[in-house]
Amino acid sequence: MSTESSPRPHTDLPEGRELVLKVIPMPADTNGNGDIFGGWVMAQVDLAGAVLPARYVKGRMATVAVNQFIFKQPVRVGDILSFYSHVARVGNTSITVQVEVFAERFSAQGQYVKVTEASLTYVAIDHEGRPRPIPREGLPAGMA
Repeated sequence: MSTESSPRPHTDLPEGRELVLKVIPMPADTNGNGDIFGGWVMAQVDLAGAVLPARYVKGRMATVAVNQFIFKQPVRVGDILSFYSHVARVGNTSITVQVEVFAERFSAQGQYVKVTEASLTYVAIDHEGRPRPIPREGLPAGMA
C-alpha cells in the first residue's frame, strides 16, 4: 500500500450495512513502506466477512473465494478501521458477502475514508469438510 499525502474528503458511512468489526492496526502490521500490510487487511476482511454468514450457516464454514478485493487508500498505524458488511447472495451451500472498510484517521477523528472493499464467498461444510445445505429458516428477507 502506498503512502499518500493529499487529504481525503469526509466519507459517509454506509447505510443498510452492519458494523461487524472494529480494529486498530499496530506497528507490527506494517510493510516495507510503513503502511499496513495488505495481507493483514485481507485477513481482517475475511474475519469480518464471516460474521454474517455464521448466523445463517449454523455450523462450520470455509472461505472458498475472494471474488473481488480493492485497496482504495493506504491504511496507517493508528487508524481506527470499521468493517461493514451485508449478505449479497445466498445459494444452496454458499453465501456471498460484501465488505467495506472505512478508516478513521488518528489525526482526523470523526472523518472516514473508504480504504478497502471486497466480495467473498463462504460455503457451509459438514464435519468432514464437504459442502452442506444452508438452513433456509432465518435467512434475510428475499434470500430464503
